[in-house]
Amino acid sequence: MDRLRREMTDFFQKLYVEEQKILVFGEGRCPSRVALVGEAPGEQETLQGRPFVGRAGKNLDEFLALSGIRREDVYITNAVKFRPVRTSPAGNLVNRAPSQEEIRLCLPFLRHELALVKPEVIVTLGNVPLRALAGRQAVIGEAHGRWLEWEGAKLYPLYHPASVIYNRSLRPAYEADVIRLGEALRGKK
Repeated sequence: MDRLRREMTDFFQKLYVEEQKILVFGEGRCPSRVALVGEAPGEQETLQGRPFVGRAGKNLDEFLALSGIRREDVYITNAVKFRPVRTSPAGNLVNRAPSQEEIRLCLPFLRHELALVKPEVIVTLGNVPLRALAGRQAVIGEAHGRWLEWEGAKLYPLYHPASVIYNRSLRPAYEADVIRLGEALRGKK
């Protein structure tokens, strides 16, 4: 994993010479039965150098508790390893969805990372990681809570934890999907 992190750092430092992207690497148990894959780090994740520590991270922790999954028992990473930003009309840097180019650049590193983690179950959080792994035709609104396959692992798409912050109507579906995930992992399908 350390070698992969060095390779990612070298690659992105050379690619983004002027911008000097701050990379946020995955963390947690390695190998792990379960890997969670988010979209990309946000402001707090970039500042702290850890995945899912901002508002979405608080939602993720709440839903992990609901499912009976402990954060320390899983591996957590992102499909894109740096914060995608745009400048707001007020002149502030704000998060934006990763571009297809950013996803494409990060995908070989994500695939290598998952190969090292060796998860039986990969939980994608939102459209970006779902499409990165299952193909651009995949849509979270149709795939959430359904079991898919990905290179010998089970893939379980969930809405992104931030989505329930901005769209509270998704919360019941998200909670039901998370509970179903926890039951499946405990063998109570």
